[in-house]
Amino acid sequence: MPQAQIQPASTGTAPPAMVDSDDPLLTLILQSLDDDQAQDLVTIDLEGKSSIADFMVIASGRSTRQVAAMAQKLGERLKHGGFGNPRIEGLPAADWVLVDAGGVIVHLFRPEVRSFYNLERMWGFDGPSGAA
Repeated sequence: MPQAQIQPASTGTAPPAMVDSDDPLLTLILQSLDDDQAQDLVTIDLEGKSSIADFMVIASGRSTRQVAAMAQKLGERLKHGGFGNPRIEGLPAADWVLVDAGGVIVHLFRPEVRSFYNLERMWGFDGPSGAA
């Protein structure tokens, strides 16, 4: 079975690195997470390899408050950007929040929860430390 390609997206002053895609939805999501100071941002290219989405984005927040705020702001930015209302799950606890934006699935974690579930490994990749 072919493996999806994973490429880290940088955070900081420069705009986030793209995954050889000009997808405006992915661009908006990466920029939103970068603006909100998401940590260990990773983009997994699923196009042609999975029917759930074209891309999966995984990022961490420093606290439940930051994770919830990033998810809510991302939802607002997607709506104002013309991408409809994304489905957001996990906001009450905000340990792991999933944002389903259609072609891009976003997972936002607290660092401890992210290392426990280790989605990067589940998808056949190294964790954030190996991707950076």
